[in-house]
Amino acid sequence: MDDVSRLPVTLLAEEALLGLLLPFWQLVIGAFVLVVVLLSVGRLARRGRSRMTTALLVTAAAIAGFALVGVLLQG
Repeated sequence: MDDVSRLPVTLLAEEALLGLLLPFWQLVIGAFVLVVVLLSVGRLARRGRSRMTTALLVTAAAIAGFALVGVLLQG
């Protein structure tokens, strides 16, 4: 007999419902992050070219740092 056949029906229903809702919440969170990023980039662009250059350099350093930490922790 399969292990699945012994599981309560409510447990399977809850997992199915959560499985259907999970992509929706990922879309909501992704949309919120996208809106915040676009608003912050717009504000940064209004502040001028020198601030944009500094922000790009800081962002590049952060990306390189995260990538380095990821590689070091993976190995």
